[in-house]
Amino acid sequence: MRIPAFSLCLLMIGLIMGQGPAMAQNEIKVIVNDQPITTYDINQRARLVQLTQRKPVSVARSMAEQELIEDVLKLGEAKRVGIVPSSREVDGAYSSIAGNMKMSGAQLSAALRKNGVNPDTLKDRLKAQIAWQKVVGSRFRSQIKIDESEVVAALKKSDIKDKNTSVEYDLKQIIVVVPKKASSSLKAKRQRESAQIRKEFTGCDTAGTLLGQFNEVVLKPVGRRLETELPADLKDDITSTEVGRLTKPKQTDRGFEMVAVCGKREMNSDLAARTEVENQLREKEGAQLMRRYLQELKLRATIVQR
Repeated sequence: MRIPAFSLCLLMIGLIMGQGPAMAQNEIKVIVNDQPITTYDINQRARLVQLTQRKPVSVARSMAEQELIEDVLKLGEAKRVGIVPSSREVDGAYSSIAGNMKMSGAQLSAALRKNGVNPDTLKDRLKAQIAWQKVVGSRFRSQIKIDESEVVAALKKSDIKDKNTSVEYDLKQIIVVVPKKASSSLKAKRQRESAQIRKEFTGCDTAGTLLGQFNEVVLKPVGRRLETELPADLKDDITSTEVGRLTKPKQTDRGFEMVAVCGKREMNSDLAARTEVENQLREKEGAQLMRRYLQELKLRATIVQR
């Protein structure tokens, strides 16, 4: 089950418009299982909702309050079952959003601040989403059963093109490592080296010789992946990259990452279409289970609104 995506296009529109920050007080507005939610928390989340979804102020505030209540419940349940998202995971998700918007993490943070949103507001949201995804996955993975008849029926109704053709990629990952506490000059140097590696890369067979010229560069085999199995944030980059070339460097919490397309082949098979349809059915079933689970947490929770 994927983490629910923010509307990046609308976020970009909101950032460009550059509206000013709202006044933020810091009084306790809601208490969820002894965890306070302040008016500052609500104002910040509401501002983020406005930027991402273009909602009126009153609607955004109502949505923000409900989101924050649910986030407290999700994080509390995650902690109860021993799940705590790492800062690396949160930073990675944050960098992924920035990359999809053609920004660095620092640029996204600056844009949010310009619009009166503390970057931690988005990171807190991502942390709750990551935690909830793991909780639901661990609890319901074995419960979600998709029958063959369901897949066949959904495949017949689907509008997937080339249902009988599957595209498979042979991939490797290249990481130009940047230490967490690296100076800005070192980060810039590693970014230039990443661009140089991408420019000079001519194939996976000769990758070792090229990468050996640089310090702290990791080459990791990914293996063969169907197009439907590619990560959503990398799919477009991979499918538009020629065999023997690299995707554009993406800044993550580990450094600058690229994917090498070592091979690509079309197969006379409906495997990709079947995989996509089955994933859609699993997500639909998972979404229903998530809603029930969250409703159960709400019913058991002590929620005091002031």
